[in-house]
Amino acid sequence: MQSIKAVLQISHGSTPSARSEEERFYMKCRAAYLSVFRSSLVNMTSKDQLCTVLQKAGRNPSQKALDKYWPPGTKKLNFDDFCEILKKEKPAEPDQLMRIFKKFDVSCDGYISHEELSRILTSSGEKMSPKEVDEIFSLADVNKDGKLDYAEFCRLLESTAEQCQTAALKKLEADAKLKRQNFGNQLDNSPQSSESQPELPASETQPRTDRSSSRPSSARIRRSSLSTVITMGAGSTKSGRLVEPKSLQDWHHTLMRGCFYLEEDGTIVSLQYRLVIPETTSVYLTIRPLNLSPIPEKPSPWMCVDTALYVVMGNETKEDSNLVCFTELRDKERFLWRGELSAGSYLLLPFTTGCRLMKRTRKTSTKTAQLVNHTQSGELELTKEFKAALSDIFEVIDLDGSGLLSLEEYTSGEKCDEDAWAICKENFNTKKNELTRQGFLELNLMEANDREGDPRDLWLTLEAMGYNHSLEMVEACPFVIEVYCEDAKATLQAVHLDSGIKMLNSAVQRSITSKAEAKSLKGHENVLIYTYKGESRISSVIANKSNQKMTVHINNEQSKNCVSSRGMSVFAVEVPARTKMVCQHVMALNYQQEWTYNCVETIIPSL
Repeated sequence: MQSIKAVLQISHGSTPSARSEEERFYMKCRAAYLSVFRSSLVNMTSKDQLCTVLQKAGRNPSQKALDKYWPPGTKKLNFDDFCEILKKEKPAEPDQLMRIFKKFDVSCDGYISHEELSRILTSSGEKMSPKEVDEIFSLADVNKDGKLDYAEFCRLLESTAEQCQTAALKKLEADAKLKRQNFGNQLDNSPQSSESQPELPASETQPRTDRSSSRPSSARIRRSSLSTVITMGAGSTKSGRLVEPKSLQDWHHTLMRGCFYLEEDGTIVSLQYRLVIPETTSVYLTIRPLNLSPIPEKPSPWMCVDTALYVVMGNETKEDSNLVCFTELRDKERFLWRGELSAGSYLLLPFTTGCRLMKRTRKTSTKTAQLVNHTQSGELELTKEFKAALSDIFEVIDLDGSGLLSLEEYTSGEKCDEDAWAICKENFNTKKNELTRQGFLELNLMEANDREGDPRDLWLTLEAMGYNHSLEMVEACPFVIEVYCEDAKATLQAVHLDSGIKMLNSAVQRSITSKAEAKSLKGHENVLIYTYKGESRISSVIANKSNQKMTVHINNEQSKNCVSSRGMSVFAVEVPARTKMVCQHVMALNYQQEWTYNCVETIIPSL
């Protein structure tokens, strides 16, 4: 019963109905959290704080629920933990509260006396103190007659919650506006929709530059900023330094496929690869998006996604490996490197900047694709559209391009019950002890039958592979790696490294700092900016050599025909002490037009 007072303390609520359910929920979480803490990065350090934030979000957690969410030994919970808890805690409905009050209304006249309510609240359930009971009456006894009109009280609670939600939204929007002035906003300042965009003809490309956000004062800019302007010419997507070996068809050749997947938090992940070269040889290395479209005139939409391959030598568990080389040159959608590699074992780390593969607001599809049908005889069958999507998925996970799926390919290298795989091979179409495309379709049909046509688990698999509910692959980019060796036959194998992302970040940083000149920000000699100009992108790294955290304001508003991997034209980067960090990658929206990178980096003074 202590939750009655908690309802009166609600201070934040939902967002406009134009947003999706997921966005509204997230905004409600942020509003509640930021009403208690200065940042969503601050952790909750006590059960009382958790209770307060839940109350701010319109929940009335019982002590039993709080004990469940904050078990003994818990030291802290973060914002993500709070979001998960909020999903489980349902808000109290006014009707539910009315029913509770009616149980205590012994005279059935719509009133509960101070004496009755005090006896109930101080002696049963989660007991309240007499002072807390008095506080409730001071708010709810509007007639000051010592009786609680609980119907009016419930209306008061509902009205108070709505008013607080409106006030919270205004506060959150005001805070967001202030934040945009200093850090930028993805929706307002993005030079391009966060949706991956193909290159457009010159007449169709309309890059947007939003100059509405405020920027640091001109005096501060002169005092502690750095401006970098680079203009890239329009024209070919083929490197002038590209020299393909004339006898390439005679070289030893091996290939492996893979896929970039966009995670919920915007991180891009993929498999890594182990390349073993038995003797020193000339090597021609390429990576490119994998086209799955059967129509030559209409390639797959992800063919515009940039790709790269970083070659490192070192232990698989060591994050800071030695960078050997990376694919700098470009031939249309292919990125490549040519040189000599000594005998040894190398790790190949696939990479994409995220300029053309990034998180976008999920629009509610007008129609969700159907995955299964019932035949006239009542049996289940896969729809034509679902079969086409499964066929593409088969191509993506068929890493060696053999047209068959091995156990390792089917499970993406994860452990699988070999007995279960044996049963799978007995019941579905196989060849050479591997699953055929037809067997793969049969396996998915069996899963649909096991769930009596319920498509929910099938959708979970599709979403994990980057598909939306229209069966479009929008959050993934398949790719293919090819290795040519002149004098030796190399082996290439997919591996999954726990340290893969950190190892890749280290390699990307090294590739930029090793080829770019360092420039310090005015007045901050220990803060260096490395700007690398490649053939198809511009990348920058911030190095903070000082002993304190630095916040660097980035302004790309004067850039033209560009898209940043950050999805914003204005943002800020916090760089810890004695640390290097990739700031951004920038690419042209349309390579047929000239594009200009114009970036101003400014130190934001600490408060």
